[in-house]
Amino acid sequence: MTAALASLAVLAACAGPPRNASGIPFALSASTPRAKGDIDSFTWALYAEPPTLDYTVAFDYPQNMVLSNVCESLLRWTPQLTTEPGLARRASHPDPTTWVYDLREGVRFHGGGTMTADDVVFSLDRQRDPDNAAAWAQVFQNVTSVRKTGALQVTVKLKKPDSQFPQYMASAAGVVASKAGVEAAGKDYGTSGGLSCTGPFSLGTWHKGQSIELDRFDGYWGRRAKSGKVIFRFLPDASARTNALLSGEADGSYLIPTESYARLRGGDAGKLYFGEGLSTVNVSITNTRGALGDLRVRRALSLALDRSGFVQVGLGGAGTPTGSLTTRAAWAGASERTRKRAFEGLRPGAPDIARAKALVKKAGAEGKTLTIATSPIGQDVSLLATAVQAAGTRIGLDIRLKSIAPNAFTALFTDPGARKGIDMFPLTYYDSITDPLDLLANFKTGAYLNFAGHSDKKYDGLVDRATAVDDPKRRLEIEAALHRRATRNLLWIPVAEWPTAVFLNKRITGAPTTISYMYYPWAADVGAAK
Repeated sequence: MTAALASLAVLAACAGPPRNASGIPFALSASTPRAKGDIDSFTWALYAEPPTLDYTVAFDYPQNMVLSNVCESLLRWTPQLTTEPGLARRASHPDPTTWVYDLREGVRFHGGGTMTADDVVFSLDRQRDPDNAAAWAQVFQNVTSVRKTGALQVTVKLKKPDSQFPQYMASAAGVVASKAGVEAAGKDYGTSGGLSCTGPFSLGTWHKGQSIELDRFDGYWGRRAKSGKVIFRFLPDASARTNALLSGEADGSYLIPTESYARLRGGDAGKLYFGEGLSTVNVSITNTRGALGDLRVRRALSLALDRSGFVQVGLGGAGTPTGSLTTRAAWAGASERTRKRAFEGLRPGAPDIARAKALVKKAGAEGKTLTIATSPIGQDVSLLATAVQAAGTRIGLDIRLKSIAPNAFTALFTDPGARKGIDMFPLTYYDSITDPLDLLANFKTGAYLNFAGHSDKKYDGLVDRATAVDDPKRRLEIEAALHRRATRNLLWIPVAEWPTAVFLNKRITGAPTTISYMYYPWAADVGAAK
């Protein structure tokens, strides 16, 4: 998702590698070496099976990592985290509340037929339909109409200026699928059969509980995929995933278990790369009806957390402790003065147990019971939950762990019922556009990820002001004020910045190192290393 897209190639080429909590350097790579030729297939390890591949609810890693290679959007997020034309060859902005998308000619759907403006209108309207409970509905909150204005032209009218909407057209929010194909699938769309999309791969066989196969689409309008097939294997156990990578059972993977960094770096099976992730690790507050409804208790937990210790152990040393909700990379387009204002006073210090205890006592929360979700997805989740529990114990809170299976953990983001009985959970948030507002808008009243139901009229007003400004520099100045206010509220307790990790064995290369894999058809670039 990108409009003021400051190129992050600059970040990848920064002076010297970042350093983790213990001072050990880890380098950010701009990319992996380009493939030297085609391959028949490759296998990719995935930590969980997607519950569905319906683009309207693609809001987590497993779904998007697969879907990005099958379904395409009007615009495209690139490996450098900038935007370029996608299914729309051109996007124009004739006035502050109008976006016009001129479509590519001759784009074919996997199931047959050629893309028209009718398919685009249908696809975007599915996101807007309240009956679909679309994860991306918030992106369309200012849209008044999506109309066909030519055989290959669609015009979107907005209620008011919206700087974010055009950026999200490079994410799953802007996906285009065949109207005929989606309607034929009915309620089964996304869970069986094809996806009726246009990407370099089509959905092949889905072996429930085991794997998803993608087949190269020879009718693709763009650059032909280098691999004839991609096999995504579901390996929820972190140790099993690592063993599969080391043995060659899987050729590569994103979202590497942090406890496996040392093993993968030290072996000779392949190479572990780190790239820009636009990702922060947080503790998301989901229930403010109890003790966590008191800001003093949230502050106490934040003060008691050992962020440096978590980065060293929980993130395998590849990360940076932070007291900020956003990554610094998200502010690449801001002036030095604006960046300074955004991050002023947010540098995390060592745990302050005495001050945290005093806050808990003042709030009358001593001995209060709270529940945090955990999961064996990887130690970044499990050890953060444990770190929160330990911090709570030290300051007089009774924090209990509730373990959730990896396949069910993704439901915490989309299903209020899954969050019942849970007060908080570890949340790694990745920006879907290179704009801090992507994260900051989540705390607006009624926002999709505003799990705690927080409402602040002044905050809402700042979000609206920032949204209305097209000029990136002016918008980022408003977002700096938003950032400070959101961080003070601690509806998410920020813990660390976390780079993207990707492992490739010696057989393959070409995968991007950045978080672009969520919306960019990365698998099409993967081919033979030799």
